[in-house]
Amino acid sequence: MITPPKTIPEYLDQLRAALAGADPALLQDALYDAEEYLRAELAEHPDVEEATMLASIAGSYGAPEEVADIYRVQETTVNKAMRTPPPAPRSSAFGRFFGVAADPHTYGALCYMLLAFPVGLFYFIWATLGFSLSTVSVFFIFTIPFAVLFMGTIYALSLMEGRIVETLLGERMPRRPMYPAAQSGFWAGIKAIMIDPRTWASLLYMVLMLPMGIVYFVFAVTGLILSVALVSAPFAWLFGAPVTYSMDGENFVPPGLAMPLLTVVGVFVLFATLHLARGVGKFHAQFAKHLLVKSA
Repeated sequence: MITPPKTIPEYLDQLRAALAGADPALLQDALYDAEEYLRAELAEHPDVEEATMLASIAGSYGAPEEVADIYRVQETTVNKAMRTPPPAPRSSAFGRFFGVAADPHTYGALCYMLLAFPVGLFYFIWATLGFSLSTVSVFFIFTIPFAVLFMGTIYALSLMEGRIVETLLGERMPRRPMYPAAQSGFWAGIKAIMIDPRTWASLLYMVLMLPMGIVYFVFAVTGLILSVALVSAPFAWLFGAPVTYSMDGENFVPPGLAMPLLTVVGVFVLFATLHLARGVGKFHAQFAKHLLVKSA
């Protein structure tokens, strides 16, 4: 039999153990909700001992095992209601190649690739500029408030990025931030943020988003423009427009009989771009989860 928790950290440890094996994003949300509720109750009843308060909460909020079961059931229900059904599996290579167009996550991933460059540029500028100015606080005490504000924005931006990843890439991400550690004092809270590996992992993510965003954007735009140019070439040729391609500085005019072939190649490039987008979406979703979600 599990011993009833006497302190909030013990309650959270038991909740963490009860949710062992669950999605890390779900675990972070559950721990945040529990700690926020417990500390609010403790603040409203300062005259009540923590162990007594936790014993009474077990009947209203629930014991750690009960809360864990509720979160698991809710997660399953929400996933069934919100997630789009996967496309029907296709056995042939032809069906698998063209079936990527039926997967809604493909278009979300393609949209993410197009947004990654401007978003990554903003992340990079803020992360590098904020970190540079924050390091000045080591020598000038009046810059400490900016350093605290900067670290807070990193938490906020990582949560926002998680919502973008979950919406466009379909990967479960936290819907709550990590609970701030300021309840033990201002300086203790600052120290907790500074030594938290997730703070620096989130900062690293912001910096890496620029080069990754450039690569994503270039591949997406190149694939889309090239496919549209190839598919539309025969139609432009039919209406008398010149169709000229440049290779190594030399212009190349394809013969009329080759025009239908250009359309076929254009369609192939388009679907290859969709496959690339789907692969990038799966890769980046796991990359974001590894750096932005606090593990158990």
